[in-house]
Amino acid sequence: MTRADRSDAATETLRGGPRRRRVRTGAVGRGVPLPLLVPALIGLAFLIVPLVALLVRAPWRSMPEQLTSADVWQALQLSLVCATAATAVCLVLGVPLAWLLARVEFPGRGLVRALVTLPLVLPPVVGGVALLMALGRNGVVGRWLDAWFGITLPFTTAGVVVAEAFVAMPFLVISVEGTLRAADPRYEEAATTLGASRFTAFRRVTLPLIAPGIAAGAVLAWARALGEFGATITFAGNFPGRTQTMPLAVYLALQSDPEAAVALSLVLLAVSVAVLAGLRDRWMSAG
Repeated sequence: MTRADRSDAATETLRGGPRRRRVRTGAVGRGVPLPLLVPALIGLAFLIVPLVALLVRAPWRSMPEQLTSADVWQALQLSLVCATAATAVCLVLGVPLAWLLARVEFPGRGLVRALVTLPLVLPPVVGGVALLMALGRNGVVGRWLDAWFGITLPFTTAGVVVAEAFVAMPFLVISVEGTLRAADPRYEEAATTLGASRFTAFRRVTLPLIAPGIAAGAVLAWARALGEFGATITFAGNFPGRTQTMPLAVYLALQSDPEAAVALSLVLLAVSVAVLAGLRDRWMSAG
């Protein structure tokens, strides 16, 4: 076979491959079974219709007035501050924990990973009760914090941050650990062979490599902290201006001022959409 023949064969192969894949894809699209299509459409409507109803019933004319009222602004400001502080706590504690789970072999690592991810499936109210038992005034750790340092966390703004960090940290740990497992550890090993300490290699080599994973985990943790309800109301209470975050304000407003509840819900919905839009490029590249 001459060079021209090989070139023609390669060209035909390149032309035929995508065309055959397009035919198969079209065949799948035309042959969707009705028993699968109907429940899929019902499931889609089940997820979308409540959000559409929220938009339809929103008090658009009074929205500026609702969002600029003192109570709503207090809840919004407190939520943003506490969610940001909780995310900072997750970054300081969660990134080293993710590195430990991804890079260090030790007995019981699987159990530790399971305990770290437990708040993902634990009911938030149960998490709030657990925090009270641990950090309350008479808790296992809280009694010593109160006796030695005069620190009382429950029913304070700091307690809101603690509750939100407790439920949000697993999102950051999972994201960063997955990124660390995908990163090549030979870069760290090369840095250590050149004389860098383990911490210096982590700071100068590993952190820049896993920065996208840290950013994605931080955004997820921030969004989860912003929407936290159960652990917050159980551990920190519902005091306006001090512990009443946006989800708590929505719950309270729904009983007395439904329009304010819808307005606050729309703010939380907008934040969720912004989080999804911010993570879209990461998910698309991962796919």
